[in-house]
Amino acid sequence: MRFVQSLQQAAREHGVAVHAYGLRDDRFDLVVTPVDGAALSRFMQSLSRRHAHDFNRRHGRSGSLWEGRFRAAPIDPAVWLMPCMRYVEQVGASAGAEMATTSIPRSSLAHHTGQGTLPWIVDPPAYWALGNTPFERGAGYRLLSEQALTPRELAAIETALRGGWILGSTDFAQGFAADVSRATLPRRRGRPSKPKEGN
Repeated sequence: MRFVQSLQQAAREHGVAVHAYGLRDDRFDLVVTPVDGAALSRFMQSLSRRHAHDFNRRHGRSGSLWEGRFRAAPIDPAVWLMPCMRYVEQVGASAGAEMATTSIPRSSLAHHTGQGTLPWIVDPPAYWALGNTPFERGAGYRLLSEQALTPRELAAIETALRGGWILGSTDFAQGFAADVSRATLPRRRGRPSKPKEGN
């Protein structure tokens, strides 16, 4: 598949470890770890150019293929990396409903369940912890993939994606926020509370 080849090449050139991917009819989702803060943007720009060039050449058209910028949400790997991998590899329902366990045919699910091998996929420590052998890890991930994400997990992932918010604990968010110059968590609704007057 040409898109996957472009994904692999862009990741290698720009220092981005791809942990999971899922190609849907209207979008694609990735779980990645960039080598630094600028690597992710360079990787996405490269992937966009490669895919647009190849697609336009094959279909006799010109111009960009995607609208707007990509959306990215930093995630706490200790808690959310595995749920996010399952999210991008499976067909999800809208927030508030349990996620279906139907796999996306064009995804990294077969690699993680031991039914295929993608040497360029970088399996994270949480995946390696599922077993001591490839068979054990594949079986462990297969059991996980058969369980639907909870409505809370699904809503948290989709909210983070829409807003570019951090997906993780308060401590993780605060540590991450110290290194960036933008809001990393949604603001509380309503007016800010007035400070109490001293007696």
